[in-house]
Amino acid sequence: MSFRFNEFAKEMHELAKEKGWWNRDRSFGELIALLHSELSEALEEYRSNHPVTEIRFDDSKPCGVPTEFADLVIRLADLCGAYDIDLEKAVQLKVGYNHTRPFRHGDKVI
Repeated sequence: MSFRFNEFAKEMHELAKEKGWWNRDRSFGELIALLHSELSEALEEYRSNHPVTEIRFDDSKPCGVPTEFADLVIRLADLCGAYDIDLEKAVQLKVGYNHTRPFRHGDKVI
């Protein structure tokens, strides 16, 4: 099964426009900050001692680390769709490059 991220990005950008998220200009920095916010929300879910794989519901809204990761992917797709960023190509290039890197390149702790 192949996942066509660029098609998904276009679909998510159209949905975001339909829902009013592009009715005003936002800076690229603001869009990056919104990606950060989804990771922060995932961290808060983790800090609340819920299992990282748990999806629970607050009324009908799905909650948990997996849903915050989903929000991150959706926001990233929207951003890529808005800017026509070919993330499929970038991922392929980066994975190919990573195969050439030495073991623990840089040997950083974190």
